[in-house]
Amino acid sequence: MSTKPLDATVPDGAAGSFDPAAPYRVSESVSLRPEPFGALVYDFTTRKLSFLKTPELVEVVKGLGDQPDAQSAIEAAGVPETQHEAYLKALAGLLRSGTIVSR
Repeated sequence: MSTKPLDATVPDGAAGSFDPAAPYRVSESVSLRPEPFGALVYDFTTRKLSFLKTPELVEVVKGLGDQPDAQSAIEAAGVPETQHEAYLKALAGLLRSGTIVSR
């Protein structure tokens, strides 16, 4: 399991207020392509290519639609409790970039 920081590069002025207790899903305009390092993320609307840098983060993101909230998705993916805060920050960045959206 990777312990490196999970960054989600966020454009300045991006909208969205992340709430770990709220439900999310992958945006309909986004496609995830699994890779050994995590996944490539392509947004067909913005034509932006980005990366999910760990397989664990990919599991969290893919599981968002099946869980009642973001915190539950992190727990269901088996992320160690000591890393929950880093994953919540990554999800907040993914919301601001439009990779995930509220449902």
